[in-house]
Amino acid sequence: MKINCNKDILLGYINVVNKAVSVKSTMRILECILLTANDQGFFMTANNLELGIQTSAIDAEILAYGEIAIEAKIFLDIVRRLNGEIVTIESTDNNAITITDGSSCFTIMGQNGTDFPELPKVAQEDAYKIGQNELKNLIRQTIFSIAQESTKQILTGEYFEIKENSLRIVSVDGYRISLRKTTLSGDFTDKNVVVPGKTLIELMKILSQDEQDQVTLYFTDKHVLFDLGTATVVSRLLEGEFIRYENNFTTDFKTRITIGVHTLIQALERASLVSRDNRKTPVKLDLRPNALILTAKSDMGTAYEEVPIEMEGDEMQIAFNPRYLIEALRVIDEEQVHIRFTGTLNPCILSPLNGDDFQYLILPLRM
Repeated sequence: MKINCNKDILLGYINVVNKAVSVKSTMRILECILLTANDQGFFMTANNLELGIQTSAIDAEILAYGEIAIEAKIFLDIVRRLNGEIVTIESTDNNAITITDGSSCFTIMGQNGTDFPELPKVAQEDAYKIGQNELKNLIRQTIFSIAQESTKQILTGEYFEIKENSLRIVSVDGYRISLRKTTLSGDFTDKNVVVPGKTLIELMKILSQDEQDQVTLYFTDKHVLFDLGTATVVSRLLEGEFIRYENNFTTDFKTRITIGVHTLIQALERASLVSRDNRKTPVKLDLRPNALILTAKSDMGTAYEEVPIEMEGDEMQIAFNPRYLIEALRVIDEEQVHIRFTGTLNPCILSPLNGDDFQYLILPLRM
């Protein structure tokens, strides 16, 4: 194999596929990037057996066909530090790889490309299209409440539910539920799968923020494929039955408040200052007709905050882990939010003033 490629283009694609490189593995080939040059073009692939990424054809001059696997870390470090505009990559029959830019030359050992694991085949039948930036935001606004360590592995992923021309993404960690919803155009087959959180965290990093760029999703029983145009991302799905979350989002309430999002975030952050343990000290919310009183008490001292609100229903006192409230509020891109309460030991629900594009459910703490 021998190719010439612009350094910046090469570096950009290395950074994309690098998201699927295994950091430490008993299989050294999983720590590599596969370089392939054939009559279809020049491609790069990474695969850690849970997540795989393959680029589309990269703009490069192909001088000889072939494929070789190169250790991702050294490949990235070399290309990043080259000074030349054009990089030449050439492999030999004994798996040596030479990387040059005119003034610098490196020769390192690679591995036979035939030993590299192929990406799973995903039939591209039903296609679900959504804006890349929109999907990026939906993941950002829910990913914080997946379970980090759980006996239920299913909760370490996010539930993708497609029905009635809408996509819902749901995450649950046992203390809260995050739900985001968006409309999809076209006629679709209903689908529900659970995508690993690790996959979505890496996918977020490479999704475009350009409103014109789209991503197409394809599903099988065991895998999902995200086609970004510049690259395809293939991930295994989590097996099992996701919790039935719908009935938790009741519209009933004993008390409902309307409050400024940023105002409440700032008040919660100030009240958390008396906590030594990363906002684990409960913050008590005292709901009154025109004001929300926030208080916190720890061995460091006490905090008192008063925030103006609009309230419907009964006065109430309830306590929460402030971090859970803050994390939900930070991903709400609206100025005000409704918060519904049904009792001092029942979860609260954050929702928009109009519509149902998002809902966040948070369990309280005993006072």
